[in-house]
Amino acid sequence: MNIDQVNKELSTLRQQLINHSLYKNIETTEDLSVFLKSHVFAVWDFMSLLKALQQKLTCTTTPWMPTGNPETRYLINEIVLAEETDITLKAERKSHFEMYLDAMKESNTSTNDIDTFLLDVIESKNVIIAIKNSNLNTALKSFLEFTFKTINQKEAHEIAAAFTFGREELIPNMFTEILSKLQANFPETNLEELIYYFKRHIELDEDEHGPMAMKMIEELCGEDAKKWEEVIATAKEALTVRINLWNSIETEIASTKVTA
Repeated sequence: MNIDQVNKELSTLRQQLINHSLYKNIETTEDLSVFLKSHVFAVWDFMSLLKALQQKLTCTTTPWMPTGNPETRYLINEIVLAEETDITLKAERKSHFEMYLDAMKESNTSTNDIDTFLLDVIESKNVIIAIKNSNLNTALKSFLEFTFKTINQKEAHEIAAAFTFGREELIPNMFTEILSKLQANFPETNLEELIYYFKRHIELDEDEHGPMAMKMIEELCGEDAKKWEEVIATAKEALTVRINLWNSIETEIASTKVTA
């Protein structure tokens, strides 16, 4: 088993995600706001997947000891650096999550849902309980539950599978085009920070992080056929919960147009 075979196994689900009808249904800034209010949760929980990998594949305790493969350590630490302390459009240091929140506010999209949820996570001290007790829709709850069950119950190669195959990849390209059209059609709505956010993802992922993440999968699985099968199973589940999330956002956009 190798990466090419994994990609072949995932091709049907990936095409469903890449060709999802949600993209063409984001036609107004109101539609965009519906999308942002849900997608911000994926921007947030991505960091927990990344931090779980950092804990498993590098040394984050004292006394420090060299842990695992140096190339993998570099990949994880490089992505943490970029995701947690990147340069914003205003030349400030912020995490991509904080950049996304700023972009939401700039586009006049409420951050109340994510703000309330994160307060509940802090107060409950248990993210699974916070998810169950939240008012989030079923698809979003399932998306978050998958992330944290993977982190809490799975091995490093399975977390890496959710991280590598279950996240944006080609999605930023699509949304950059959508945002550019929206900015042209609705110049009164400032989407500069949001466009910058997606462009940064393309810049960081295409040339370096993507290929290195694939190498990480190869290193973690090696010649172990069982691990490769587990990577495929986890990746398929990650793509499925993402598609279901996209379905729910599309349904919500359609419902707001009916009631408008």
